[in-house]
Amino acid sequence: MQAKVSPVFQLFETQHQEAKALFLVLGKQIKSKKAIELLGKMDFMELYADLMAKVHFDIEGLNFNIFSDFKQMKRSLRKIHHFKLAEKSLNNREQALGIKYNGYRIHLDKYKKKLYTDAFDLIVGSTLKSWDEFHHKAQSASRGIKPLAIHTAVNQIIQDELEYFNLDHKGAMDSKALKDTFEGLRTIIMLENTLIEMGFNSIFITGIHQEIEVLKNNLKPWYSNHLSLQSLMHFLGAKEDISKKYLEWAKELKAEKKTLSAQAEFQAHQLFDKILG
Repeated sequence: MQAKVSPVFQLFETQHQEAKALFLVLGKQIKSKKAIELLGKMDFMELYADLMAKVHFDIEGLNFNIFSDFKQMKRSLRKIHHFKLAEKSLNNREQALGIKYNGYRIHLDKYKKKLYTDAFDLIVGSTLKSWDEFHHKAQSASRGIKPLAIHTAVNQIIQDELEYFNLDHKGAMDSKALKDTFEGLRTIIMLENTLIEMGFNSIFITGIHQEIEVLKNNLKPWYSNHLSLQSLMHFLGAKEDISKKYLEWAKELKAEKKTLSAQAEFQAHQLFDKILG
């Protein structure tokens, strides 16, 4: 008789079914909105795989990685998301000032074509079999797990994230530290929601949980600015002569990043001082 599948698998199965449907849509044509939706589903599925790896670590060790076949596809979708943030920044700039940045738009359109072609090739080159195998592996890994084991694994992953925070928040936080903080907070929120769905209390009290959510949301404009500036500077780095309008835009993005970084760092220090003691 097979062991019973843990109720936590139901959360995975819902995300898996929705992701598979998006995958089929993108196999016909790459649409940025659908690609970003699929990326969100894959974030959860990868986290679920990490959760199962923690549960089975004593038996399987570091070789337990059921998400490995999807990592390249996820990276491709993430690049599309980053591109859309840079494109939105350009659209907002042109609309606000009423001027055109034709050179940069041509650069982005060329980059978009490559990104979408690469993503499409990855998706059509993949098969439904890989999705079915992933589902089977996740289901097998979810058998015979007691709720306490899930709770312990969630705690371990959150503690891993907090260790990174402890290192990052002691001094000034650079772009990498803020980016890691943003992604770490998203991970913690997904894990907290998983515990609540299973009927457990969240790790953090309501007040701390709300502060985590606020900081994550406040890091969104920083993240968008960071990627927009990165994209623009990559474009300008290949140019010998840079027009005034580009120099002014880059200067404004850098000033905005400095302000947003200072705000996010202040909030992060306040939150981590409470969490980490």
